Amino acid sequence: MVRVVKRDGRHEPFDRHKLLSGMVKACEKRPVGIEQLEEAVSEIINEFESSYTREISARVIGAQVMEKLHALDEVAYVRYASVYRHFQDIGEFIHEIQALERRVKPNSAQQDFFKAPPVEATTP
Repeated sequence: MVRVVKRDGRHEPFDRHKLLSGMVKACEKRPVGIEQLEEAVSEIINEFESSYTREISARVIGAQVMEKLHALDEVAYVRYASVYRHFQDIGEFIHEIQALERRVKPNSAQQDFFKAPPVEATTP
């Protein structure tokens, strides 16, 4: 049985339901299905079972969850990161979103709603 080493040094049994619950909360009202989340949880567990012996750090689990959420939904990723990293103010949110934007390549078919449309040149 795998045990989780918490930030404060405590040990507790790994709880699949707790992991899935945190991801479900992050994806609330987002276009991510429960099947996708269950698959992500299974992938995380399989990675841990093949990589670690009896104990795993809560930080490693959190990093894996953020990686999976980043691939599934950027808003869910930022939500989870805000709790996991204990964001204290809006500046930390902004920093995380800017870092996310640097990692994500824009989709040329997707409209950018936050930039002004190109100005067409007019001839006098």
